[in-house]
Amino acid sequence: MFDLHTISFLLIFTAAGLVKGVTGMGLPTVAMGLLGLLMPPQAAAALLVLPSLLTNLWQLLAGPALAQIVRRLWLMMTGIIIGTLAGSLLLIGLNPRWSALALGAALIVYAGYALCSPVFQVSGRVEKWLSPLMGGLTGVITGATGVFVIPAVPWLQALGFRRDELVQALGLSFTLSTLAMAAGLSLHAGWRADSLLLSALALAPALLGMWLGQRIRSRLSPQRFRQGFLLFLLALGLELVLRGLLAESS
Repeated sequence: MFDLHTISFLLIFTAAGLVKGVTGMGLPTVAMGLLGLLMPPQAAAALLVLPSLLTNLWQLLAGPALAQIVRRLWLMMTGIIIGTLAGSLLLIGLNPRWSALALGAALIVYAGYALCSPVFQVSGRVEKWLSPLMGGLTGVITGATGVFVIPAVPWLQALGFRRDELVQALGLSFTLSTLAMAAGLSLHAGWRADSLLLSALALAPALLGMWLGQRIRSRLSPQRFRQGFLLFLLALGLELVLRGLLAESS
């Protein structure tokens, strides 16, 4: 009834949703990494639009201080939107092998950073002028790879938000980058005819995975799960990079 490609598609979004259910993030990162083994990154990015948008809107609207966060981060968010729109042109225009290499490199950098977990704080004076640059750089990387992590996630962690505010700030960033990515794919003809339908079909397994992740969160050490998740992303990034390099040499 289901071919191997369809089963893989369902399992990937279920696994990505499970990671988000346990850790609160990681759905696009896991899904992009695994889908990158099956299809070009630009096609994978199109499939992520609806699952990512719905789950991140939920995360954004459930927080306690949306207006305050928007006032503080609007310059960074503007940079994310502009950078993602510009970077999506790279995702569409690059050879799929180079896109896969960029995706693998982004996964390696993120996983390596998160495993080391360096702690730093940013002063208000530095935040004011550096936030737009961080937003723009994040947007370009997001647009070019489909993965929203570097440098926005460690930057937001360094701004001194309380836990609930940080989760909401991440939800705001993820939501705007997803909308900008969808706009960029549309502007640069990155949508296939069936992209929206397949993206809608990905909602069910993603939400099922989130539900399962939330159910097992209390029974599993989040720290241990996070370490395993990051090591998996590191291995996945290495595989994508090595596959791209070997394809170049052959």
